[in-house]
Amino acid sequence: MSDNDYTPPKVWTWDKESGGQWASVNRPIAGPTHEQTLPVGDQPIQLYALGTPNGIKITVMLEELLALGETGAAYDLHIIDIGKGEQFGSDFVKLNPNSKIPVILDQSRSPSQNVWESCAILFYLAEKHDALLPRDAAERTECLSWLFWQESSASFLGGGFGHFYKYAPYPMEYPINRYAMETKRQLDVLDRHLAEREYICASGYSVADIAIWSWYGRLAMGKGYDGAAEFLDTASYRHVMRWAQVIRDRAAVESGLAVYR
Repeated sequence: MSDNDYTPPKVWTWDKESGGQWASVNRPIAGPTHEQTLPVGDQPIQLYALGTPNGIKITVMLEELLALGETGAAYDLHIIDIGKGEQFGSDFVKLNPNSKIPVILDQSRSPSQNVWESCAILFYLAEKHDALLPRDAAERTECLSWLFWQESSASFLGGGFGHFYKYAPYPMEYPINRYAMETKRQLDVLDRHLAEREYICASGYSVADIAIWSWYGRLAMGKGYDGAAEFLDTASYRHVMRWAQVIRDRAAVESGLAVYR
């Protein structure tokens, strides 16, 4: 039976792996699959992550805070291999019931504070250190709007375009076209916005830039999905490209990327 002949059942059941690169760790239920003891270091922040866009957000943020002299942002990085299903270990699930990276454990507070969801972590760190998040109410609202825009848009870029373009078991025209169209629309949103300002927010460099660059800036610069920059013609979004290079040239961004190499 071809995809064109597929008719969804009245009740979907999970009776086989879906195929593709992540099939072995995808499942329709939550909770741990195995016992696991997570490593814990001595630094205030314990970061459990991988060098994905969402993981990069947090190391860049922490490196930016350290560059500002915020010693409380010192961190230990513990790699969680999501390809091996380490995100379903018992200790990790206690920190994040959604079993996704990244997660931080802030040991400077008593009791220690766990924070999950990458944009929630950015917001938590920005508030704690009073940095990279505007104080003015109007400017703060703008920054948060763009921060949550990225959080809601990432599912189209990563889970949609990235999945069907790179990770699906075979090329499928309809979903690739559907998500390529939405990804290009989002790049156009950014390009039009950045035509009028240097950074995402009028107040200057912020958590919104860190969050959005980790996905869209890196994509535009040819990182992430092999061939995607050419496929999406990201070079045509010249304001995005200018902004992406400005962010990439920051020393803290280089440090935040280097820790995963």
